[in-house]
Amino acid sequence: MKIVIFGLTISSSWGNGHATLWRGLVKALVRRGNRVVFFERDVPYYAEHRDLWEIPGGELVLYSDWESVAADAQRHADEADVAMVTSYCPDGEAASHMVLGSKAQRTVFYDLDTPVTLARLEAGERPAYLPAEGLGGFDTVLSYTGGRALEELKTRLGARHVAPLYGWVDPEVHRPVDPVKTYLGDLSYLGTYAEDRQAALEALFIEPARRLARRRFVIGGAQYPDSFPWTSNIHFVRHLPPAEHPAFFCSSTLTLNVTRDAMKRMGWCPSGRLFEAAACGVPLISDHWEGLEAFFEPGRDILVARETDDVTTAMMLPRDHLAQLARRARERTLEEHTAERRVRELRSILDIKGGGDD
Repeated sequence: MKIVIFGLTISSSWGNGHATLWRGLVKALVRRGNRVVFFERDVPYYAEHRDLWEIPGGELVLYSDWESVAADAQRHADEADVAMVTSYCPDGEAASHMVLGSKAQRTVFYDLDTPVTLARLEAGERPAYLPAEGLGGFDTVLSYTGGRALEELKTRLGARHVAPLYGWVDPEVHRPVDPVKTYLGDLSYLGTYAEDRQAALEALFIEPARRLARRRFVIGGAQYPDSFPWTSNIHFVRHLPPAEHPAFFCSSTLTLNVTRDAMKRMGWCPSGRLFEAAACGVPLISDHWEGLEAFFEPGRDILVARETDDVTTAMMLPRDHLAQLARRARERTLEEHTAERRVRELRSILDIKGGGDD
């Protein structure tokens, strides 16, 4: 089966969550005998931090502008069993029109940022990655977010067939490893800076650091401003490529997940970092959002924090108790939230049978 994807990026993990996800899913697709072609606009800020130059078993097409690649894109789409456009594709509207006019057997739009898409529509702004006429022309619209978001994709954008395809992890990349001195900490947080989760980060990470001055806190990520309220016991690790994520997670006693505001309001939108940390066997504490219980059971697989005291209390728990939580979360992740599992779900959603890739 040939799958052609027009996306944000797979080549650079700098400042985005798409690349790591696509690497895991594409690997799982290729392992099943599928041919994957990924089209990505070659922009300077990703080129400067590129950490993948080719797709093993697949094809990465980097292009400078849509006009230069349109003919090649049309040819691949015409040959595709599945032609897919994703949210934040820099040429999403043009790619959507090309895909919908192609000979592809199935046309798909995958919104990996559904809460952001819907929030912008609510504010009267149409994201540039959406076709002006909405999503009604696609055979299937996939959403990284479930719950009421699925119905809103129908009512607001005219999607006909909508299904969730939640985040996933590649357990060959994210797995328990030895700790690294540079990343050692009592509590870690990995994430690109985002203003809309700053209030939660202050309550669940910065304030605990102020209260527990003798504990070591570690933040990893990109785009943090000079005005960020650092404390002397918060240690910063600038942008980490995916290969370093396991060492980062495994070097802390406990790791924190903080959800972006639009995703928290919408619910049913698990961060890829949740599955990454769980697969690494690290105890997790997360802010709460609707639907969390469908992915991890609070108190059994994961700890939940609504205020500062929840975090400081969790940091005082016995190590063996935290280890039990981590073990259960890892077991559940390896059973329910891997890239291989999502490939099976994708095939079921698209009703793909046979084809020599079972």
